[in-house]
Amino acid sequence: MPPAPPVPPVLPYKIAVLCYLFDESGRLLLLHRRKPPNRDLYSPVGGKLDQGMGESPARCAVREIQEETGLTVGMQDLHLTGIVSEAGFDDQMHWLMFLYEVTHPVRVERTTFDEGRLEWHDPAGLANLPIPDTDRQVIWPLFWRYRKRFFSVHIECAGGKLDWKIEQPAGDATSA
Repeated sequence: MPPAPPVPPVLPYKIAVLCYLFDESGRLLLLHRRKPPNRDLYSPVGGKLDQGMGESPARCAVREIQEETGLTVGMQDLHLTGIVSEAGFDDQMHWLMFLYEVTHPVRVERTTFDEGRLEWHDPAGLANLPIPDTDRQVIWPLFWRYRKRFFSVHIECAGGKLDWKIEQPAGDATSA
């Protein structure tokens, strides 16, 4: 009888939000991160849900936007653009991320805080910025494709892989 295949380790699941904010010129607000994950890379503002208090993703987005930018937005100002699941990120954890866009242009006065530096960027320049591979190859292209609509994608990252499949909208079989 052949040996049983090895059982993969059980990894913790982290739940987070990413928040996409634009100004009146259509520039995108990005955080140049000082801390892990994604230290020294650019990403939208956001953070982890407070699971201990049962925080909802939308409430987390409102809280993270206020904490990181100083802006007060309401849940009615948010559009859920996507849900991203990443399995085996850095072979250390799984991520479940809710992608929210603020539905109106914003002005942000704050530029730095303990997480890093906030900067406005033209969307056309994203390709020139250091951003995580999953963002560059999967999340950003899908965000732009489904902006103001909705998508759900699953990304297999374990062992350095980057295999992904759109799970919604139904019938969209685009993957890499």
